[in-house]
Amino acid sequence: MARPLRVLHFVTGGFSGATQVAVDLCLAAQGDPDMQTLLVLRRKRNTSEARVQQLRDQGLQVQLVSNWLHAITVWELRKIMRAWKPDVVFAHGFSDHIWGRRAAVAEGVPRIYHVEHNSRERYTPRRLRQALALEPHTQASIGVSEGVRQALVEHGFAPEKCLAIPNGIALERFPDSLLPQRWQQREAAILMASRFARQKDHATLIEALGLLRDRGLKPALYLAGSGSTRLRRKAEALAQRLGLQQQVHFLGNVADLPQRLAATQVFVLATHWEGMPLALVEAMAAGCACIGSDVLGVREVIDNGRTGLLVPHADAPALAHALQRLLSDAALAERLGQAAREQALSFYGRKPMWQRYRALLNVPGAQH
Repeated sequence: MARPLRVLHFVTGGFSGATQVAVDLCLAAQGDPDMQTLLVLRRKRNTSEARVQQLRDQGLQVQLVSNWLHAITVWELRKIMRAWKPDVVFAHGFSDHIWGRRAAVAEGVPRIYHVEHNSRERYTPRRLRQALALEPHTQASIGVSEGVRQALVEHGFAPEKCLAIPNGIALERFPDSLLPQRWQQREAAILMASRFARQKDHATLIEALGLLRDRGLKPALYLAGSGSTRLRRKAEALAQRLGLQQQVHFLGNVADLPQRLAATQVFVLATHWEGMPLALVEAMAAGCACIGSDVLGVREVIDNGRTGLLVPHADAPALAHALQRLLSDAALAERLGQAAREQALSFYGRKPMWQRYRALLNVPGAQH
């Protein structure tokens, strides 16, 4: 009997959206007799040993490699690959997909895939050359949305090798029983669940909250997520400068995010760019009335006026106006929340994502 296909996922240990997708793919493969998975994380300053242990407690094989020098990262990865002998490597996210594919090529891994998680990455000319040089050894470049696939093509990746596999979420975390029976049972507050990073636009949301206060509206704003300590402190300073420290609550990482989403009326994703925003999809699944920045990735998820509202990027007055609409019109907010949940449940489950990755590998029983 042939041994199961060995699939290695390499991704940042920063527990970003890319990390979550890699984790979800490993979890989905559990119990599959035709496949074994290994998750390798590139250690970051904010890599939590407790969260790594949680993954291991869920039954995942997890190893970590260094981050301080790319050559060391590749060398440590090669050692892992040499010992574990993967048949397939998925290298997720920039710039990890370069180092992961380099190690896989050096160790002669038969099948190598590049997974791009953002529509806008920090490709310098040198980094782009390094990425494109690995194309002959790469079976496919996978964008986590159609917009990301298009961005790959624009960067010069071979169109025939670029495909889109939209990210999915664990819909079982959002059962009907999670939702309150009446919209009014949700707190008339705002929630944004996102790590503090250059990509995210917490500042515009806080500024919009200040504009709402000037109009007599003082909703609570809950900011969930960790990330950069420097950027969090900057957001805290802005809230204090605007006199909003009593309204803005910095929650850090939260273990009960589905419950918090279901208890809140409005969710905002203020962002500068996206690939496939999982936090937004989770908020939709929880039935929140959602507002998102009108950028690539977000506009693929929100149907403006039907499943949420899109506002111009980095436009605090426009965001304040959208928030005022939802906080002042409960019927509109409830209608958008219901439509958002229906869309999330219909299109963004983890199972369809997993089936497409599995079919890509031609594993016995995979659905094409």
